Amino acid sequence: MEQKQILIITYYWPPAGGPGVQRWLKFVKYLPDFGIQPIVYIPENPTYPIVDENLIKEVSNKAIILRHKIFEPYQLASFLSKNKTKKISSGIIPNQKKQSFLDKTFLWIRGNLFIPDARVFWVKPSVSYLEKYIQENNIDTIITSGPPHSLHLIGLELKQKLNVKWFADFRDPWTTIGYHKSLRLSNYAAKKHKTLEHQVLNIADTIIVTSKTTKTEFEAITDKPIAVITNGYDDENVEKQILDTKFSLAHIGSFLSERNPCVLWESLVELINEIPDFKSHLEIKLIGAVSQEVLETLSQFGLNSYLSNLGYVSHSEAIAYQRKSQVLLLIEIDSEVTKSIIPGKLFEYMVSNRPIIAIGPKDSDFADIITTTNTGVFFKYSEKMRLKSVILDFYNQFLQGKLQSNGVGLQRYSRRNLTKELAQLIN
Repeated sequence: MEQKQILIITYYWPPAGGPGVQRWLKFVKYLPDFGIQPIVYIPENPTYPIVDENLIKEVSNKAIILRHKIFEPYQLASFLSKNKTKKISSGIIPNQKKQSFLDKTFLWIRGNLFIPDARVFWVKPSVSYLEKYIQENNIDTIITSGPPHSLHLIGLELKQKLNVKWFADFRDPWTTIGYHKSLRLSNYAAKKHKTLEHQVLNIADTIIVTSKTTKTEFEAITDKPIAVITNGYDDENVEKQILDTKFSLAHIGSFLSERNPCVLWESLVELINEIPDFKSHLEIKLIGAVSQEVLETLSQFGLNSYLSNLGYVSHSEAIAYQRKSQVLLLIEIDSEVTKSIIPGKLFEYMVSNRPIIAIGPKDSDFADIITTTNTGVFFKYSEKMRLKSVILDFYNQFLQGKLQSNGVGLQRYSRRNLTKELAQLIN
Protein backbone atom coordinates (compact mmCIF):
# COMPACT_ATOMS: atom_id res chain seq x y z
CA MET A 1 0.00 0.00 0.00
CA GLU A 2 1.31 3.44 -0.93
CA GLN A 3 2.31 5.53 2.06
CA LYS A 4 0.78 8.91 2.77
CA GLN A 5 3.35 11.69 2.35
CA ILE A 6 3.57 14.49 4.91
CA LEU A 7 5.91 17.48 4.91
CA ILE A 8 7.46 18.28 8.31
CA ILE A 9 8.97 21.76 8.66
CA THR A 10 11.39 21.92 11.58
CA TYR A 11 14.48 23.91 12.51
CA TYR A 12 16.17 21.57 15.00
CA TRP A 13 17.54 18.44 13.38
CA PRO A 14 20.77 16.46 13.78
CA PRO A 15 23.53 17.48 14.27
CA ALA A 16 21.58 19.86 16.54
CA GLY A 17 21.76 18.76 20.16
CA GLY A 18 19.55 19.60 23.13
CA PRO A 19 15.88 18.83 23.76
CA GLY A 20 14.42 20.63 20.71
CA VAL A 21 15.60 18.00 18.25
CA GLN A 22 14.26 14.88 19.97
CA ARG A 23 10.50 15.21 19.36
CA TRP A 24 10.49 15.14 15.57
CA LEU A 25 13.59 13.00 15.22
CA LYS A 26 11.65 10.25 17.03
CA PHE A 27 8.30 10.86 15.31
CA VAL A 28 10.06 10.57 11.95
CA LYS A 29 11.69 7.32 13.14
CA TYR A 30 8.32 5.62 13.72
CA LEU A 31 5.92 7.28 11.24
CA PRO A 32 6.75 4.82 8.42
CA ASP A 33 5.52 2.00 10.68
CA PHE A 34 2.07 3.60 10.53
CA GLY A 35 1.86 4.09 6.77
CA ILE A 36 3.26 7.62 6.62
CA GLN A 37 6.25 8.77 4.57
CA PRO A 38 7.95 11.70 6.36
CA ILE A 39 9.55 14.44 4.25
CA VAL A 40 11.59 16.67 6.55
CA TYR A 41 12.43 20.26 5.58
CA ILE A 42 15.37 21.75 7.51
CA PRO A 43 17.91 24.60 7.15
CA GLU A 44 21.01 23.82 5.10
CA ASN A 45 23.38 26.02 7.11
CA PRO A 46 21.86 26.54 10.60
CA THR A 47 23.45 28.15 13.64
CA TYR A 48 22.78 25.58 16.35
CA PRO A 49 23.75 26.61 19.90
CA ILE A 50 24.31 22.95 20.81
CA VAL A 51 25.69 20.26 18.51
CA ASP A 52 25.53 16.48 19.01
CA GLU A 53 27.08 14.67 16.05
CA ASN A 54 26.05 11.29 17.53
CA LEU A 55 22.40 12.03 16.72
CA ILE A 56 23.05 11.95 12.97
CA LYS A 57 23.05 8.15 13.03
CA GLU A 58 19.55 8.19 14.58
CA VAL A 59 17.97 9.80 11.49
CA SER A 60 15.63 7.30 9.82
CA ASN A 61 16.85 6.08 6.45
CA LYS A 62 13.21 6.06 5.36
CA ALA A 63 12.91 9.85 5.70
CA ILE A 64 13.30 12.20 2.75
CA ILE A 65 15.36 15.22 3.85
CA LEU A 66 15.04 18.60 2.11
CA ARG A 67 17.52 21.38 2.89
CA HIS A 68 17.37 25.08 2.04
CA LYS A 69 19.74 27.90 2.94
CA ILE A 70 18.94 30.15 5.88
CA PHE A 71 20.24 33.57 6.89
CA GLU A 72 20.45 34.03 10.65
CA PRO A 73 21.43 37.25 12.43
CA TYR A 74 23.18 35.10 15.06
CA GLN A 75 25.83 34.47 12.43
CA LEU A 76 26.62 38.21 12.40
CA ALA A 77 26.08 38.82 16.12
CA SER A 78 28.60 36.13 16.99
CA PHE A 79 31.35 38.37 15.64
CA LEU A 80 30.63 40.75 18.54
CA SER A 81 30.31 38.10 21.25
CA LYS A 82 30.13 34.44 20.30
CA ASN A 83 29.59 33.33 23.90
CA LYS A 84 26.68 35.72 24.62
CA THR A 85 25.07 34.97 21.26
CA LYS A 86 25.27 31.22 21.88
CA LYS A 87 23.77 31.53 25.36
CA ILE A 88 20.86 33.77 24.30
CA SER A 89 20.20 31.50 21.32
CA SER A 90 19.95 28.50 23.66
CA GLY A 91 17.71 30.30 26.17
CA ILE A 92 20.34 31.06 28.84
CA ILE A 93 19.41 34.66 29.66
CA PRO A 94 21.34 36.45 32.43
CA ASN A 95 19.46 37.62 35.52
CA GLN A 96 18.00 41.07 34.77
CA LYS A 97 19.94 42.74 37.59
CA LYS A 98 23.23 41.35 36.28
CA GLN A 99 22.76 42.07 32.57
CA SER A 100 25.53 44.07 30.95
CA PHE A 101 24.88 46.77 28.37
CA LEU A 102 25.76 44.23 25.66
CA ASP A 103 23.33 41.68 27.16
CA LYS A 104 20.52 44.27 27.16
CA THR A 105 21.35 45.34 23.62
CA PHE A 106 21.31 41.77 22.29
CA LEU A 107 18.01 41.03 24.05
CA TRP A 108 16.38 44.23 22.75
CA ILE A 109 17.49 43.49 19.20
CA ARG A 110 16.36 39.84 19.47
CA GLY A 111 12.96 40.85 20.85
CA ASN A 112 12.12 43.90 18.73
CA LEU A 113 13.87 43.60 15.38
CA PHE A 114 13.36 39.87 14.75
CA ILE A 115 9.68 39.01 15.24
CA PRO A 116 8.80 36.33 16.17
CA ASP A 117 12.46 35.23 16.32
CA ALA A 118 15.82 35.38 14.58
CA ARG A 119 14.85 32.71 12.01
CA VAL A 120 12.23 34.98 10.43
CA PHE A 121 14.42 35.53 7.34
CA TRP A 122 13.90 31.87 6.42
CA VAL A 123 10.14 32.33 5.95
CA LYS A 124 9.97 33.89 2.46
CA PRO A 125 12.59 31.69 0.74
CA SER A 126 11.09 28.59 2.37
CA VAL A 127 7.57 29.42 1.20
CA SER A 128 8.85 29.97 -2.35
CA TYR A 129 10.79 26.68 -2.34
CA LEU A 130 8.11 24.57 -0.65
CA GLU A 131 5.16 25.90 -2.64
CA LYS A 132 6.74 24.47 -5.78
CA TYR A 133 7.78 21.21 -4.06
CA ILE A 134 4.30 20.61 -2.60
CA GLN A 135 2.59 21.13 -5.95
CA GLU A 136 5.06 18.96 -7.88
CA ASN A 137 4.79 16.09 -5.36
CA ASN A 138 1.03 16.29 -4.61
CA ILE A 139 1.53 16.71 -0.85
CA ASP A 140 -1.68 17.49 1.03
CA THR A 141 -0.48 17.62 4.66
CA ILE A 142 2.15 19.84 6.30
CA ILE A 143 3.34 20.08 9.90
CA THR A 144 5.28 23.00 11.39
CA SER A 145 7.10 22.66 14.69
CA GLY A 146 8.04 25.58 16.92
CA PRO A 147 9.81 27.21 18.56
CA PRO A 148 11.26 28.89 16.60
CA HIS A 149 7.75 30.13 15.85
CA SER A 150 8.90 31.62 12.55
CA LEU A 151 8.33 28.14 11.18
CA HIS A 152 4.61 28.50 11.86
CA LEU A 153 4.67 31.56 9.59
CA ILE A 154 5.92 29.27 6.80
CA GLY A 155 2.90 27.05 7.45
CA LEU A 156 0.62 30.09 7.57
CA GLU A 157 1.67 31.32 4.13
CA LEU A 158 1.57 27.85 2.57
CA LYS A 159 -1.93 27.29 3.98
CA GLN A 160 -3.09 30.58 2.46
CA LYS A 161 -1.57 29.76 -0.94
CA LEU A 162 -2.32 26.04 -1.30
CA ASN A 163 -5.00 23.49 -0.56
CA VAL A 164 -3.09 21.72 2.22
CA LYS A 165 -4.03 20.49 5.67
CA TRP A 166 -1.82 22.20 8.26
CA PHE A 167 -0.92 20.94 11.73
CA ALA A 168 0.90 23.48 13.94
CA ASP A 169 2.93 21.70 16.61
CA PHE A 170 3.90 23.75 19.67
CA ARG A 171 6.71 22.12 21.65
CA ASP A 172 6.49 25.20 23.92
CA PRO A 173 3.97 28.04 24.19
CA TRP A 174 4.49 31.27 22.24
CA THR A 175 3.78 34.50 24.11
CA THR A 176 3.69 32.89 27.55
CA ILE A 177 6.99 31.02 27.33
CA GLY A 178 9.26 31.73 30.32
CA TYR A 179 11.87 33.88 28.56
CA HIS A 180 9.38 36.00 26.56
CA LYS A 181 9.25 38.78 29.16
CA SER A 182 13.06 38.91 29.24
CA LEU A 183 13.24 40.07 25.61
CA ARG A 184 12.63 43.75 26.50
CA LEU A 185 9.72 43.96 24.07
CA SER A 186 8.27 47.30 23.00
CA ASN A 187 4.47 47.64 22.99
CA TYR A 188 4.55 47.27 19.20
CA ALA A 189 6.61 44.07 19.36
CA ALA A 190 4.43 42.54 22.09
CA LYS A 191 1.27 43.25 20.04
CA LYS A 192 2.89 41.85 16.90
CA HIS A 193 3.68 38.57 18.69
CA LYS A 194 0.07 38.35 19.90
CA THR A 195 -1.26 39.05 16.41
CA LEU A 196 0.91 36.41 14.78
CA GLU A 197 0.08 33.87 17.49
CA HIS A 198 -3.65 34.53 16.95
CA GLN A 199 -3.32 34.12 13.17
CA VAL A 200 -1.47 30.82 13.43
CA LEU A 201 -3.85 29.38 16.02
CA ASN A 202 -6.91 30.32 13.97
CA ILE A 203 -5.74 29.43 10.46
CA ALA A 204 -4.04 26.10 11.17
CA ASP A 205 -6.43 23.16 10.77
CA THR A 206 -5.27 21.45 13.98
CA ILE A 207 -3.02 22.53 16.85
CA ILE A 208 -0.77 20.02 18.61
CA VAL A 209 0.56 20.84 22.09
CA THR A 210 2.63 18.99 24.68
CA SER A 211 0.61 19.77 27.83
CA LYS A 212 -2.94 20.18 29.13
CA THR A 213 -2.28 23.70 30.38
CA THR A 214 -1.11 24.90 26.96
CA LYS A 215 -4.26 23.39 25.47
CA THR A 216 -6.40 25.33 27.94
CA GLU A 217 -4.44 28.52 27.22
CA PHE A 218 -4.89 28.15 23.46
CA GLU A 219 -8.60 27.29 23.79
CA ALA A 220 -9.11 30.90 24.92
CA ILE A 221 -7.63 32.07 21.60
CA THR A 222 -9.00 29.61 19.03
CA ASP A 223 -11.89 27.26 18.31
CA LYS A 224 -9.70 24.98 16.20
CA PRO A 225 -9.17 21.40 17.46
CA ILE A 226 -6.25 21.03 19.86
CA ALA A 227 -4.57 17.67 20.49
CA VAL A 228 -2.24 16.95 23.41
CA ILE A 229 0.65 14.69 22.42
CA THR A 230 3.36 14.84 25.06
CA ASN A 231 7.04 14.19 24.55
CA GLY A 232 8.23 10.74 25.53
CA TYR A 233 11.04 8.24 25.82
CA ASP A 234 12.60 5.91 23.30
CA ASP A 235 14.12 2.48 23.92
CA GLU A 236 17.78 3.43 24.16
CA ASN A 237 20.62 0.99 23.62
CA VAL A 238 22.56 1.84 26.76
CA GLU A 239 24.83 -0.55 28.56
CA LYS A 240 23.83 -1.40 32.10
CA GLN A 241 25.27 1.32 34.33
CA ILE A 242 26.97 0.88 37.68
CA LEU A 243 25.35 3.20 40.20
CA ASP A 244 27.41 6.07 41.63
CA THR A 245 29.03 5.23 44.95
CA LYS A 246 28.25 8.77 46.09
CA PHE A 247 24.75 10.01 46.97
CA SER A 248 24.59 11.88 43.65
CA LEU A 249 21.87 14.37 42.81
CA ALA A 250 22.07 14.98 39.06
CA HIS A 251 20.49 17.75 37.00
CA ILE A 252 20.67 17.04 33.28
CA GLY A 253 19.94 19.81 30.77
CA SER A 254 19.99 23.60 30.74
CA PHE A 255 20.04 25.10 34.24
CA LEU A 256 18.63 28.58 33.69
CA SER A 257 19.02 31.54 36.07
CA GLU A 258 15.32 31.54 36.92
CA ARG A 259 15.42 27.84 37.80
CA ASN A 260 17.85 28.42 40.66
CA PRO A 261 16.26 26.39 43.53
CA CYS A 262 17.51 28.00 46.74
CA VAL A 263 15.07 25.78 48.65
CA LEU A 264 17.11 22.76 47.50
CA TRP A 265 20.50 24.31 48.30
CA GLU A 266 19.25 25.32 51.77
CA SER A 267 17.98 21.79 52.43
CA LEU A 268 21.30 20.26 51.45
CA VAL A 269 23.29 22.68 53.64
CA GLU A 270 21.09 21.88 56.63
CA LEU A 271 21.46 18.13 56.08
CA ILE A 272 25.26 18.54 55.81
CA ASN A 273 25.22 20.30 59.20
CA GLU A 274 22.76 17.91 60.87
CA ILE A 275 23.74 14.45 59.56
CA PRO A 276 27.36 13.50 60.36
CA ASP A 277 28.08 11.33 57.30
CA PHE A 278 25.93 13.18 54.76
CA LYS A 279 28.76 15.47 53.63
CA SER A 280 31.05 12.53 52.86
CA HIS A 281 28.47 11.00 50.53
CA LEU A 282 26.91 14.02 48.80
CA GLU A 283 27.63 14.88 45.17
CA ILE A 284 25.80 17.50 43.06
CA LYS A 285 26.17 16.73 39.35
CA LEU A 286 25.27 19.39 36.77
CA ILE A 287 25.26 18.08 33.21
CA GLY A 288 24.50 20.64 30.48
CA ALA A 289 24.64 24.42 30.15
CA VAL A 290 24.53 26.08 33.58
CA SER A 291 23.92 29.80 34.15
CA GLN A 292 26.50 31.82 36.03
CA GLU A 293 23.86 32.77 38.63
CA VAL A 294 23.32 29.12 39.58
CA LEU A 295 27.06 28.56 39.98
CA GLU A 296 27.43 31.72 42.08
CA THR A 297 24.54 30.64 44.34
CA LEU A 298 26.10 27.23 44.92
CA SER A 299 29.31 29.00 45.88
CA GLN A 300 27.46 31.31 48.27
CA PHE A 301 25.89 28.28 49.99
CA GLY A 302 29.31 26.68 50.36
CA LEU A 303 28.43 23.76 48.11
CA ASN A 304 31.31 24.05 45.64
CA SER A 305 33.24 21.17 47.19
CA TYR A 306 30.29 18.84 46.43
CA LEU A 307 29.84 20.07 42.85
CA SER A 308 30.73 18.23 39.64
CA ASN A 309 29.99 20.62 36.77
CA LEU A 310 30.35 18.37 33.72
CA GLY A 311 29.07 20.69 30.96
CA TYR A 312 27.27 19.57 27.83
CA VAL A 313 27.48 15.89 26.88
CA SER A 314 25.98 13.93 23.99
CA HIS A 315 22.45 12.57 24.31
CA SER A 316 23.71 9.00 24.70
CA GLU A 317 26.06 10.09 27.49
CA ALA A 318 23.21 11.98 29.16
CA ILE A 319 21.10 8.79 29.17
CA ALA A 320 23.99 6.93 30.81
CA TYR A 321 24.35 9.61 33.51
CA GLN A 322 20.61 9.39 34.21
CA ARG A 323 20.87 5.68 34.88
CA LYS A 324 23.88 5.76 37.17
CA SER A 325 22.99 8.81 39.29
CA GLN A 326 21.28 8.11 42.58
CA VAL A 327 18.63 10.86 42.32
CA LEU A 328 17.54 12.94 39.32
CA LEU A 329 16.66 16.63 39.66
CA LEU A 330 13.93 18.29 37.61
CA ILE A 331 13.63 22.04 38.21
CA GLU A 332 11.16 24.45 36.61
CA ILE A 333 10.78 28.22 37.03
CA ASP A 334 8.41 29.17 39.86
CA SER A 335 5.90 31.08 37.73
CA GLU A 336 2.28 30.82 36.65
CA VAL A 337 3.35 30.83 32.99
CA THR A 338 5.60 27.78 33.39
CA LYS A 339 2.90 25.42 34.70
CA SER A 340 2.49 24.08 31.16
CA ILE A 341 6.18 23.23 30.65
CA ILE A 342 6.87 19.50 30.69
CA PRO A 343 10.62 19.10 30.15
CA GLY A 344 11.38 16.46 27.51
CA LYS A 345 13.96 14.83 29.76
CA LEU A 346 11.21 13.95 32.28
CA PHE A 347 10.19 10.92 30.22
CA GLU A 348 13.76 9.65 29.95
CA TYR A 349 14.13 10.22 33.68
CA MET A 350 11.01 8.14 34.29
CA VAL A 351 12.40 5.01 32.63
CA SER A 352 15.86 5.35 34.21
CA ASN A 353 14.75 3.49 37.37
CA ARG A 354 16.10 6.41 39.44
CA PRO A 355 13.82 8.48 41.73
CA ILE A 356 13.07 12.06 40.67
CA ILE A 357 13.03 15.14 42.89
CA ALA A 358 10.99 17.73 40.99
CA ILE A 359 10.55 21.36 42.03
CA GLY A 360 8.20 23.74 40.23
CA PRO A 361 5.13 25.97 40.41
CA LYS A 362 1.85 24.87 41.97
CA ASP A 363 -0.40 22.84 39.63
CA SER A 364 2.45 22.03 37.21
CA ASP A 365 1.46 19.61 34.48
CA PHE A 366 4.57 17.52 35.06
CA ALA A 367 3.63 17.10 38.75
CA ASP A 368 0.63 15.02 37.68
CA ILE A 369 2.77 12.81 35.46
CA ILE A 370 5.36 12.15 38.17
CA THR A 371 2.67 11.38 40.74
CA THR A 372 0.55 9.08 38.56
CA THR A 373 3.59 7.13 37.32
CA ASN A 374 5.10 6.80 40.81
CA THR A 375 8.50 7.93 39.51
CA GLY A 376 9.39 10.59 42.06
CA VAL A 377 8.16 13.37 44.33
CA PHE A 378 7.06 16.88 43.33
CA PHE A 379 7.60 19.94 45.54
CA LYS A 380 6.50 23.54 45.40
CA TYR A 381 9.22 26.08 46.15
CA SER A 382 7.61 26.73 49.53
CA GLU A 383 7.91 23.12 50.76
CA LYS A 384 11.41 23.12 52.22
CA MET A 385 10.71 20.90 55.24
CA ARG A 386 8.98 18.27 53.12
CA LEU A 387 11.77 18.42 50.53
CA LYS A 388 14.42 18.02 53.20
CA SER A 389 12.54 15.06 54.69
CA VAL A 390 12.32 13.27 51.32
CA ILE A 391 16.02 13.84 50.58
CA LEU A 392 16.84 12.34 53.96
CA ASP A 393 14.56 9.37 53.24
CA PHE A 394 16.26 8.85 49.85
CA TYR A 395 19.66 9.12 51.55
CA ASN A 396 18.74 6.42 54.08
CA GLN A 397 17.53 4.15 51.26
CA PHE A 398 20.84 4.85 49.47
CA LEU A 399 22.80 3.75 52.56
CA GLN A 400 20.79 0.51 52.62
CA GLY A 401 21.32 -0.08 48.87
CA LYS A 402 17.56 0.07 48.28
CA LEU A 403 17.12 3.40 46.50
CA GLN A 404 15.27 3.03 43.21
CA SER A 405 12.13 4.08 41.38
CA ASN A 406 9.21 1.74 40.66
CA GLY A 407 7.34 3.41 37.81
CA VAL A 408 3.87 2.34 36.65
CA GLY A 409 2.02 2.98 33.39
CA LEU A 410 5.12 4.22 31.57
CA GLN A 411 4.36 2.53 28.25
CA ARG A 412 1.84 5.21 27.25
CA TYR A 413 4.78 7.65 26.98
CA SER A 414 6.89 5.50 24.63
CA ARG A 415 7.81 7.33 21.42
CA ARG A 416 6.26 4.55 19.35
CA ASN A 417 2.89 4.82 21.10
CA LEU A 418 2.95 8.62 20.86
CA THR A 419 3.73 8.38 17.13
CA LYS A 420 0.73 6.07 16.76
CA GLU A 421 -1.41 8.84 18.29
CA LEU A 422 0.08 11.34 15.85
CA ALA A 423 -0.52 9.04 12.86
CA GLN A 424 -4.17 8.56 13.86
CA LEU A 425 -4.55 12.34 14.10
CA ILE A 426 -2.98 12.92 10.67
CA ASN A 427 -5.01 10.21 8.98
